Parts: sequence; C-alpha cells; structure tokens
Amino acid sequence: MQDTSYARLDAISFRQLRLFESVGRLNSVRRGSEECNLSQPAVTQALAKLEELIGVTLFERRASGSYLNQCGDILYRRVIRMFRQMAHALFELEVPGGMVGADAIVNRLSRSQVRSLIATIEHGSFPAAAEALGITKASLQRSARDLEANLRKTIYYRAADGVMVTPAGMECGRRMRLALQEIDWAINEIDVARDIGESRIVIGALPFGGSVLLASVLDEFLASQKHVDVRIANESASEMMRCLRDGKVDLVVGLTQETVGDDLVSQTLAETPYEVVARRGHPLADKGKVSCDDLGQYDWVVGTHGSNRRNCFDSLFADQRKPRTPITTCSLPVIRNLLSGSNRLTLMTSYELQHESMLVRVPYQSALPCPTIGITTRADWLPTDLHKDFINLISSRVTTNSIAPVRRAVG
Repeated sequence: MQDTSYARLDAISFRQLRLFESVGRLNSVRRGSEECNLSQPAVTQALAKLEELIGVTLFERRASGSYLNQCGDILYRRVIRMFRQMAHALFELEVPGGMVGADAIVNRLSRSQVRSLIATIEHGSFPAAAEALGITKASLQRSARDLEANLRKTIYYRAADGVMVTPAGMECGRRMRLALQEIDWAINEIDVARDIGESRIVIGALPFGGSVLLASVLDEFLASQKHVDVRIANESASEMMRCLRDGKVDLVVGLTQETVGDDLVSQTLAETPYEVVARRGHPLADKGKVSCDDLGQYDWVVGTHGSNRRNCFDSLFADQRKPRTPITTCSLPVIRNLLSGSNRLTLMTSYELQHESMLVRVPYQSALPCPTIGITTRADWLPTDLHKDFINLISSRVTTNSIAPVRRAVG
C-alpha cells in the first residue's frame, strides 16, 4: 500500500464515517443531519472532506436525495462492518449496558482514543507509542484517559516499567485494529476500481503443504492480475494462526489445523494422507512389506511439538520404543537435503510427495492419519475480489491434481 493511502486512512475521522453511514442509509443529507443533530451545511462539509480524502465522489446527488454510487457502496459496506466489529469488541470487554451500551460508546469514540490504545499495545509503552504516532506523551495520555472515561472501564494500569494495557484491553485493541482494517480495505478497493492502485494480498504459507501449494499457483495468479502486490509470510502453524487473528495476514494456505477456534474457519480443499518417506534407493524403499519395527531402526526427522505431523509420528510409535529423532524442523528444503544424503525417514503428505523427485514412499501398509489441505480465514472476514480470485484458483488447482478433493472452496 502506498504511503499516501496510509495518510488518507489516518486523516479520516470516525465522525465523518458516522455521518457518511447515516446519509448512505437514509439516502438524504437532511435526514442524516437530523439523525446526527447537526446542521445540513455541517454534514455536507464533512462529506465533502471525506470525499476529498478518499479522492472520489461517494454520492449521486439528485432532487430526491443523495444515493451511494459504486465507490460509495464499497465504502459503506466496510464502514458498517467497522462499526459492528468495534461494538462487538466493546461488548466482549463487558462495558456497561451490554450491546446497547457498546453501540452508544462506539458513537462517542474518536480515532485518537482508539489509536492511543492500539499504539500502546504495539509499542509497549506510552513514550514509545507517542513517538511512533508523532505526538506528545501528554496528548497520548489525554486520549487514553478519554478512552477509559468513555468505556467506564479500566484498561490501563501502572507497572514498574510504566503504564501497561490489561489483558482484556489488549484483546479489545486487537479487535479494534481489525475493525480499522476495514477502511484500509475500502480505500484499496476504491483505488483498484479507479485503476490507480495495486490490489494487495498477504498470504500465510504453512510449512510443508502450504508452501508447495502456493508455489504451484503463484505464476498463474500473477499472470491473471493487472496490478497486484503479493506478500507471503512463513511461520509455524501456531504463529501463523496468531498472525491471521491479528490481521497481519489475510488468509493461510496449508494443512488445516485440528483446532482453530470459533473465530477462524477452514475451507477444506482435499484429503492428503501421510506417507512414510525416504530417499530413492533407501533399504526400505524396495522392500515388499515394511513393519513398524523396520521403521524404528532408522533415525527420523520429525515436525515440531504440537504439529499434526508430530502427532502422527507419536501415534505411529505409540506402542513401541520410538526411534531416534535428533532433528526437528518444519523446513521442507532442509528435510529434503537431510533425507537425500542419508537413510533418515520422515512423514510427508501425499500432496507434498508428488512434488518431490529425490524422495519416495516407503511401502508401509498400516493406515496413517489423513489430514486435509485448505485455506483458513477469519470467520467474519469479507474478502475482496482479488481474494476471491485467488481462492478460486487454489481450489481449481487442487482439484486437477492427483489428491482427492473433498469440498469446493467458497468464493
């Protein structure tokens, strides 16, 4: 995203967005001004400033009223989501008055109040947050006090290292940051619709299957998009789920996790059973029937603790002494090199193995777990057209490969 887009986003006030939502819903500046207890000239001026900041006209003005145009519809959809997410964040914080109280507080919040909370969480202290925002420490403290007064909840506390945010306040801040991301996406979608900006997508690639699947579609995806900025994050499964929850990645590709929580959903694309894998020419590769005792005679490269792959390994040797596992890694290139030059064994999914030229399946006949490969997103996520195109491409690529699809991706 260009720096100018960040500047536009930061300059848009919640007051402007509230007025925009009211006029967009009522199709009338007059009725919007009455609902918000402001004069029509004040509302008109605020909307004109909003249109100036975003760089487009948002309404079609007629004698019968003001109606959202295409760009206005894009922004309106995201503004509704932003305010709804903010209200749910306050409801989960248990502000007075339940959901009604949360809605009322959202109507009083300012961007500076929310920004003070998010910056303090991200930078760890008032001084660091103030410096990052380019404001004085006194201004940040004032915004923090105003926020607590609005919430009628204590979310800051004084510790030896200075003022800190409570755990409940940190969760609220995380949700608020996701809510603000809606306006970020709105600006980007509007720029793309005007053919003046790049579409953006941040993809999390889980170890093993995620990286393989992503590499198989990226060239085709880039060729189909006019202007696109693709960013790829590689982390462990647990860290990637955290990044997804925090909005640092848009979607995660790879082996679907057994438990992700109600706030995440997985679109299962295909089943891909685990296989015992070794180098070509391994003593077990051409053996007619391989037993678990045979597998236990060799060193293994295993996945990290808590991973599906590690759980499968533990289950495989649950009733006998486990073989040596001196190396734990999630790096496919490292595993490939470790196996190709030794007699070590590992577990791979059938999808991963079909992309390997130096590794082969060991003929071990006992049933192994059958994980699925897919796409994980936030449950309340609204994808852009770019995200939908990517998900549809991934889905079609998986179904044309030799693994068995179980469900078509939802676009």
